[in-house]
Amino acid sequence: MLRVAVIGGGPSGSCTAEILAKAGIKTWLFERKLDNAKPCGGAIPLCMVSEFDLPESIIDRKVRNMKMISPSNREVDIILDKIYPGSDKEYIGMLRREVMDSFMRNRAAELGATLVNGLVSKIETGTNKQGPYTLHYTEVINEQSEEKGKQIEVDLIVGADGATSRVAKAMDAGDYNYAVAIQERIKLPKEEMKYYEDRAEMYVGNDVSPDFYGWVFPKYDHVAAGTGTMKENGGLIKSLQMGVRERAKKRLVNGEVIKVEAHPIPEHPRPRRVVGRMALVGDAAGYVTKSSGEGIYFAAKSGRMCGEQIVESSQNGKIIPTESDLKKYLQKWDKKYGTTYTVLDILQRIFYTSDGAREAFVEMCSDMDVQRLTFDSYLYKTVVAMKPLQQLKLTLLTMGSVLRGWALAPGTYKPVPSAVRDEKEVNKMLAVSTIKGGIKASKK
Repeated sequence: MLRVAVIGGGPSGSCTAEILAKAGIKTWLFERKLDNAKPCGGAIPLCMVSEFDLPESIIDRKVRNMKMISPSNREVDIILDKIYPGSDKEYIGMLRREVMDSFMRNRAAELGATLVNGLVSKIETGTNKQGPYTLHYTEVINEQSEEKGKQIEVDLIVGADGATSRVAKAMDAGDYNYAVAIQERIKLPKEEMKYYEDRAEMYVGNDVSPDFYGWVFPKYDHVAAGTGTMKENGGLIKSLQMGVRERAKKRLVNGEVIKVEAHPIPEHPRPRRVVGRMALVGDAAGYVTKSSGEGIYFAAKSGRMCGEQIVESSQNGKIIPTESDLKKYLQKWDKKYGTTYTVLDILQRIFYTSDGAREAFVEMCSDMDVQRLTFDSYLYKTVVAMKPLQQLKLTLLTMGSVLRGWALAPGTYKPVPSAVRDEKEVNKMLAVSTIKGGIKASKK
């Protein structure tokens, strides 16, 4: 019987383990922090709920309103009621990763995967990395004790252990560029939290990120406010987060930081994602999209596709798949999603390079055709072909927006006014205190 170790218990690892366990394949799912999760905005597309059988109970908020805020504080409201008139089914799911990850891991375990709360410290890869593979790990027994020096031998490894993947290092998968993300979870008074009940915000501008965007996403009883930037600008990350705070401070008035999170995020797929009988999925493989930074759906999808290929090639665990067998998963993945990653990479290079381009980007988001095409693609992961007149309109709109964007791009920024309290009341509150706790950044 085929023996498989899945290292990493996020969406990609859990989905791999679930598929393998359903087929009766002996599967171990390793996760070193069962009570924690990767820092993440936590937005998922609607199609993921049905495709991966996620219960609505793990979804904190159903966002139907998105506010895009430009460098000059031009606001564009994207309202799903207007994009999909007469329908209330469409939404962006907002959830906490620790809740979703726990649900998906436990489901894999219920189906037969062996869940190991442990840290893999060393991987012996055998001759020419072809296995069998010996994992050395420390298992956490409870909060007070752990058992070191444990090991297990397997025939195949799936690396779902994130951007700093130990499996990727063992298989010499090669490096990739990555971004640094930081996020603060901010508890808000009920008055302000009411505003974020079904609304999320995205801020663009050099003050919040030179190559990405800042966000405020609602959760169960708090909001997640964060930003990201490429690693070469990593030294600026705290000041960029302060920029998000400054832009949103009148909406986050009297907030209190309850948790600070930071993590690297891959910017493109690794040079090698399958070596021997080792395969990478999720962030370990580099499956995070440019422009939007979306990774949860693609992590889960890659884990499922990899698991399905293992089941098919192993004849439900009867034989050990070859390296060529595992690479069929990559061929299917690249064929299905390669174009998506390329297009979003191009969009990021065009619209995230200067404040003028960002002004153009936000202006374009006010067009209903652009909104419809964007949300059809995001919510349902479908590519909708544009009609010739739509293509012409979009081209002209892009050119006009870019020209106007350069004229509008400001040298300074004004805080976005609160949509909850009047200006006088907010200023009075801010004079007493602003957001409590969280990161500190030097004035320099």
